[in-house]
Amino acid sequence: MDLTGVLSGTEPEASPEAPPGRRRWPAHRRLDVVLTLLVVGVAATWALLTPPLRAPDEPQHLNSVLRIAFGGGWPKPGEAVMAPAVQQARIDVALETDLPGRYADRGTVPQFALADIVPAADRARVTPRTALPHWPALAADDVDQMSQHPPLYYALGAGLLHVTGLVDARWDQQLLALRLLDVVLLAPLVPLAAWSARRLTGSTAAGAVAACFPLLVPQVGHILGAVNNDALVMLVGAAVTALVVRVLTGDRSLRTAAIIGAVVGIGLLTKVMAAFLLPVIALAYLLAPGGALGASTESRRRALGADARRVLLTGGVALAVGGWWWVRNIVVYGTVQPVGIDRNLDDKVSEGLGTYVVQAWRRLSRSFFGDMGWLDLRTPQSFWLTATVLLLVLGVVALTSRATWRPVAVLLALPTTLTVAILYNGWAYYQEHGLLVGHQGRYLFAGLAALAVVLAVAVRRLVGGSEARLRMAVPVVVATGIAVTFYGFRFGFTGFYRPEGTTLREAFDRWELLSPVGSGWLVAVAGTTAALAIAALALAVWQALRRPRAGV
Repeated sequence: MDLTGVLSGTEPEASPEAPPGRRRWPAHRRLDVVLTLLVVGVAATWALLTPPLRAPDEPQHLNSVLRIAFGGGWPKPGEAVMAPAVQQARIDVALETDLPGRYADRGTVPQFALADIVPAADRARVTPRTALPHWPALAADDVDQMSQHPPLYYALGAGLLHVTGLVDARWDQQLLALRLLDVVLLAPLVPLAAWSARRLTGSTAAGAVAACFPLLVPQVGHILGAVNNDALVMLVGAAVTALVVRVLTGDRSLRTAAIIGAVVGIGLLTKVMAAFLLPVIALAYLLAPGGALGASTESRRRALGADARRVLLTGGVALAVGGWWWVRNIVVYGTVQPVGIDRNLDDKVSEGLGTYVVQAWRRLSRSFFGDMGWLDLRTPQSFWLTATVLLLVLGVVALTSRATWRPVAVLLALPTTLTVAILYNGWAYYQEHGLLVGHQGRYLFAGLAALAVVLAVAVRRLVGGSEARLRMAVPVVVATGIAVTFYGFRFGFTGFYRPEGTTLREAFDRWELLSPVGSGWLVAVAGTTAALAIAALALAVWQALRRPRAGV
C-alpha cells in the first residue's frame, strides 16, 4: 500500500508515460522523501558531532534507560540515583570541563580541549553491577531527576537496547543507539508538516516549504540528535497538529476526536507538556467549520454542544491513556509534577515581572534556535534574535490571510500556550530565588509542526497566493535551510573541538577520539548529509523550472 496515499487520502495519479497498471509518485512526493532523508541525515550528523553526554541532562536520560533495561524500576521523584556506569562515563569524556566555545571563560574550570579522554575501545561495557546504583545520592549530581516524568520514553529506549543486543554494550555505543532512536522519532515531522500545509492551503508547494522548517532551526538537529524525552513529545505534537488540521478543514468525526485523545495520552505518558495540547484542540473545534465560533446565532448553542462532546471525548481518552499518571501524582504527592531534584543554588535578588519576562524570553528564544551542549555553546545574538523576529513577523503575515486566519490562529496557539506555561511556571521560582530555571527552547518543540505550517502559509501569502511563484520560492527556502544547517554544523564543530590556534586536523582528531565510531563513519554520515542537501536543492530547482502536469 502507498503510505503517501493513505496520509493524504488520495492515491498517486498514474503517469502518462507509465505502463498500464503502474503508478508513479507525484514529483512533490519525491521532494518530500529527499527532505525527510536530509532532516534525518542532519540529526544523525549531530548525533555523531555532539560529544558524548554533552546535551542537556543526557547522563540522566541514559541513566533512566539503563535502570529500566536492568530491572531497576521507576523510583519516586528525587530518589533515583545515578548508576556507576554513568558516573564513570562522565569521567571518561571529561564532562566537568569547559568547551572551547563556551560563552564565558571560567578560569577555575579545566578546559575540555586539554582534558584526558578515555579512547572508545577502552570504555567499559555496562553490566548488571554497574547499571544500577548501590548507594544513595551524596550530592545533587548523583540524583537522576527524570523519575519526575512518566517512564514511556525510557521504556522505549530500554526496549531498543534489548532488541538490538546492546544492553550489555559499551555505554557510548548505547548512547549513540539512543540518539539514533530520537532521530527516528524526528523523521515523521517532515511528512506530517508537509501534509498539514497542503491540506490546509490546497497548495502542493506549501508542503515543501513546511518540510524545510527543521533545517532553519539548528537546535532541532542538535537536541533531537541527542538522548532526551522531548523527541517523543515533539512527535506527539506533530501528530496532533496534523489531526487538528483535519478538524480545521472539516473532519468533525468522533473517531478523529478519539484518535486525537489517544495521541495526547501517549504524550502524557512522556511529559506534562503534552497537557497543553488540550486547550489548543478545544480551540480548533470552536473555530473549525461548523464549530460554535463560526456558527450563526441560531445554531451556535447546538454547535457548542457538539464541540463540547468532541472535546470531552478527546479529554476522556487522553485521561484514560496517559492522563491518569498526573492524577495519581496529585493523589500521592499532592502536586501535578513533583520536584525531581533539590537545587542548591545561590539566590539572587528578583528584579520584578518586567525584568523576568525579558530575561526569560531571551533565554527561550536563544535556546530554541541554537544553544548547543548544555546550553553553554551559544550562537551569536545576531543569529537567534534575527531568527526570532523573522518568525514573529511571519506569524503575523500568516494571520493576514483571510482564507486561513482561523486555522493559523489555532496553530499559533500551540507554541504560544507552551511559552505562556513555561513563563508562568518559572515565575514563582524567580520571585523566590531570583534565578531562571526551566526556560529551554526544546520545551516548545511540540509546536514545531504547527510553526512549519504557519511558515508555509506566510510564504504563500508573501508571493500573493500564486502556486507558480510559490514553486519558485521553494528552492530559496531549501537553500536557506541548508545554509542555516551548515552554519550550525560549523558553529558546533568549532565550539566543541577547535580552540583558538588549533588546526582543522587537530579538531577532527579530537572529534574522532570522543566518538564511539571511527573516522570512516564520521566522514560517511557527514558526506551523505551533504549529498542529500545537494540533491534536495537540485530537485527543488528542477520542480520550480519544469512545467507541471496534472496529478504531479
